[in-house]
Amino acid sequence: MANIGRLSTKDAVLFLCDMQEKFRPNIFHFTDIVSNAARLLQASRVLGIPPILTEQYPKGLGPTVPELGAEDLTAHTKTSFTMIIEGVEKELQTLGNPRQIILCGIEAHACIACTTYDLLEKGMEVHIVADAVSSRRYVSVVIITNNYKCDVLLHTFVFLHSQTDRLFALSRLKQSGAFLTTTEAVLLQLVQDAKHPNFKEIQKLLAHPSPDTGLLAFFSSL
Repeated sequence: MANIGRLSTKDAVLFLCDMQEKFRPNIFHFTDIVSNAARLLQASRVLGIPPILTEQYPKGLGPTVPELGAEDLTAHTKTSFTMIIEGVEKELQTLGNPRQIILCGIEAHACIACTTYDLLEKGMEVHIVADAVSSRRYVSVVIITNNYKCDVLLHTFVFLHSQTDRLFALSRLKQSGAFLTTTEAVLLQLVQDAKHPNFKEIQKLLAHPSPDTGLLAFFSSL
């Protein structure tokens, strides 16, 4: 039977990848990405899913942003792009080598990608929360020139935010065998039933729709 990727609270770990201060101005939809990740972290506490947090070279990139709500977690610091470093592997062993990883954070084409490849090579199931994952935003400028009757040329500068790295990374990771999902889909899949003892607490996290993080361009191409 094919692996359909059904999440289970008994076999899942939440990976929170490198949501740090120095990334704040440069990551596409950073605030919304962190908001969705924070929602996942809150749900993990309600449902008893262990969270694992990493920070990429915090001396240069700063600490984890406070709005993630991860102050009680001890971050694994790293310089490698993958989260699968010695400290994280030891923590996974302590947790009984869980089979499923719910992965969110930054950047999609770097640390998220490298982490996913390492996990897949270990035979683990990776669920990438697409609306809680992003990459740097590249700004291109388009100049539109209008020639009016008075022969005045008006130049309009249009700033376009490119998601090329993010969108191609998600597409590539899907090809490699990762499951792409969303914040709300993860929460509903984990409880599965309105009779779940923690459903009301999870329902509160779903009271407001997850913010749009600019993924329509990607999903329209699937």
